[in-house]
Amino acid sequence: MTGFAYLGALAISLGGLAVLDRRFRLAFWSDWRRSAVTVGVGVVGFLAWDLAGLGLGIFARGDSPHMTGLLIAPELPIEEVVFLTLLCYVALLAWRAFDDSVQRRATAAGDATR
Repeated sequence: MTGFAYLGALAISLGGLAVLDRRFRLAFWSDWRRSAVTVGVGVVGFLAWDLAGLGLGIFARGDSPHMTGLLIAPELPIEEVVFLTLLCYVALLAWRAFDDSVQRRATAAGDATR
């Protein structure tokens, strides 16, 4: 069972991000197409980076009893794809929250000058 601990933790974390996203309507609950493209492009870019690093011998898969052992390419575990999705999703949510905060402040400042 411990072979799925890391993947499970990543899945729970993605679920938590989705709950925050829904609550504040930051990304997928605001514009799901744009969000999917943004996260998808990020994941593909990071996977290309990982594959280049693996091909050059810079990166290697470590052994851990908490990983599934499922590989999508030589030395590229399935957990890496889920982690990269989590990374891109949290970055998108952080950016959208920051952008919304700046817009609210600008609107409030504009209303105060009237």
